[in-house]
Amino acid sequence: MKELLLGATIFFLGFGTVNAQEYQFKTITDIESTQIKSQDITGTCWSFSTTSFLESEVIRLTGKDIDLSEMFTVRNTYSDKAINYLYRQGKAQFSEGGLAHDVINSVEKFGLVPENAFTGLQTGEDRHNHAELIAVLKNMLDTYIKNPAGQLSTKWKPSVESVLDVYLGENKKEFVFEGKRYTPKSFAEYVKINPSNYITLSSFEHVKKYTPFVLSIPDNFSNGSFYNISLDELVSVTKSALKNGYTVALDCDVSEKTFSSMAGVAVIPASSSNKKKSLKQLVQEKNITPAYRQAEFENFNTTDDHLMHIVGIVKDQKNNTYFKVKNSWGTKQGNNGYVYMSVPYFRLKTISVLLHKDAVSKDIITKLKL
Repeated sequence: MKELLLGATIFFLGFGTVNAQEYQFKTITDIESTQIKSQDITGTCWSFSTTSFLESEVIRLTGKDIDLSEMFTVRNTYSDKAINYLYRQGKAQFSEGGLAHDVINSVEKFGLVPENAFTGLQTGEDRHNHAELIAVLKNMLDTYIKNPAGQLSTKWKPSVESVLDVYLGENKKEFVFEGKRYTPKSFAEYVKINPSNYITLSSFEHVKKYTPFVLSIPDNFSNGSFYNISLDELVSVTKSALKNGYTVALDCDVSEKTFSSMAGVAVIPASSSNKKKSLKQLVQEKNITPAYRQAEFENFNTTDDHLMHIVGIVKDQKNNTYFKVKNSWGTKQGNNGYVYMSVPYFRLKTISVLLHKDAVSKDIITKLKL
């Protein structure tokens, strides 16, 4: 009897050891990308993530590793946001936030410049901090909207541009890169970034499938268009793109306690009691259905609070798939600044993805009538 009890004890201890496994990741796909940066004290993840995406596109299209300026895009987008806010008489979002398509819109309208041509930092500064800038701009715009002189001042546009010049720098009309002179528009052509080649995909139940729609979220100030596909298709498109050498810009919710930049993982445990454990050890994850995803979006548990850049695929020791996500919070967290996001987390918390049209299967392209 003692031998049976001892054997049972060893069996259960062994079983516990087998099931309490710390993550062991193996790289499946790793697409070349530029060095991780920090967005510092700003809400400009949308520019850092999508600029990183475009840098990978430049590598793919030209073989050149070029550090592009995030703040050139931010500066021009702030100007557009100010116009939108004033024309809507203050009844719109005015903040540091934005979406991936805002970067694409900026490329189309203003072009691109390398980092060394426009840093967005003034002399003596080494970190970005836009809190004061946004407060000054908003207060200025609110003053103009109230029309204290009885009518809208003609000075509001140059005043906004002057503030942006002071805080971020004057817009670049020309610059020299590797001994040649470019405009932002000609530089975008040089690095082969054509804005018309990029589309945004999402998956929601309140919109007809395979049609374009404007997603009503606060940061979509520019009323950017999304294409609605099924949730399974959203996952398969992302996996297929990565396997074929295309990276993906990601808009998602990172407010879950099981998204941890410090642990470097993002998962959705099936049991809420495993939330803390799941940051270090394998646990069973929840089955994410389209209906559950929709409900979490409609009750505001899922919001568009962060954008990142998917650059690869990894698997754990049980062959579960994770997306290798490049963050913009520096390299001193998690997997040297990367987060391994499980497919269940992606299914539940993704707002949208932006990618090159050539990365999307012909079947879906046909369904979208593109």
